[in-house]
Amino acid sequence: MEVKMDLVSEDKINSMGSMEKLRFVLDGVKSGNIVVLEGGLTSEEQMKLIELTMAEVNDDFPGIEMNGYPTKRGFLNLRRKTRLTVIGPANTMRTIKKENDLISAIISAT
Repeated sequence: MEVKMDLVSEDKINSMGSMEKLRFVLDGVKSGNIVVLEGGLTSEEQMKLIELTMAEVNDDFPGIEMNGYPTKRGFLNLRRKTRLTVIGPANTMRTIKKENDLISAIISAT
């Protein structure tokens, strides 16, 4: 079985509203894809994605595994969103190592 990875530009993500963005991500992951978002999600969007995911977990959809590079402090120490977010089906993706600038994950096609 193959694993599909969607690499989504920050421009595409920024052109969507918050709920449209979350639905786009969740639909991709429910299809079995690994979704990588340049620019990532805000902490509020991450919480809402987890909430939406929990409402849709069933025998066919085990949930998500999500990780991202940590936020950086911007100008005047203002908080920015995550720099990169990687989201995949919980039964396909398992994060094994996470540092400030490195995410290592095992992707297994089941």
